[in-house]
Amino acid sequence: MLNTWKTILLAGMLVVSLTACVNQNGGTSSQTVDTETSTNKDAKTLKESSTSMNENTELKFLFKKSVFYGDSITEGFMFHDVLDIRNVFGEAGKTAFFAVKDNDVAKLVERNPEHLFIALGSDDILWPTDNPLQFGIQQYGMLLDKIKEELPHTKITILSVTPVTEKALKEEPRYSNIAAYNQMLKELAGKKQVKYVDVSSIAEQNPSLYDEDGIHFKAEFYPLLLDFLKGEL
Repeated sequence: MLNTWKTILLAGMLVVSLTACVNQNGGTSSQTVDTETSTNKDAKTLKESSTSMNENTELKFLFKKSVFYGDSITEGFMFHDVLDIRNVFGEAGKTAFFAVKDNDVAKLVERNPEHLFIALGSDDILWPTDNPLQFGIQQYGMLLDKIKEELPHTKITILSVTPVTEKALKEEPRYSNIAAYNQMLKELAGKKQVKYVDVSSIAEQNPSLYDEDGIHFKAEFYPLLLDFLKGEL
């Protein structure tokens, strides 16, 4: 009888020991899976970051002989390190009037770009005058004439003014003139025999890329814009 109880006791201890081993191994296996999952996530993030850097490097190479000229939205190319400083000439508050007044063309001549992308207008339509749109277009025309005179071999492309969000429009109703101004820019481009490209669709299709003010853009917007413009080179 005693031997029987000893046998039962030993069997019970063996079962408990095996169960503990199984649980311990199970826990270790789960921890291994969690570690592998974390490693995979890190690898994916690193790969995405590497891909993004490669794309930016490629875009910088493609546009190395171009200059983007405009206001604070254009400054974003440089601020977000999407293009090199030498390929960006952007200033907050820049209008066609100030471009002519400050003789910006002389600075453009120093860079002597093969291709010049001009993005002015966001501030022009806010100009405090009776007819800001007409005034802005008049100054824009003078600017184009001067650029063509000083840089006769540079290919010029006018970019449309990018739309703003409903929030920005509510805060500044004059932005409702963007569409009308873009139409005037398109007509001006035809008159001056330069190219015009409407880039509005990029902003409209990617509303999450607006900054909080609903006017400017996050870093991710700019590679999309460059990719859109590759065909103009």
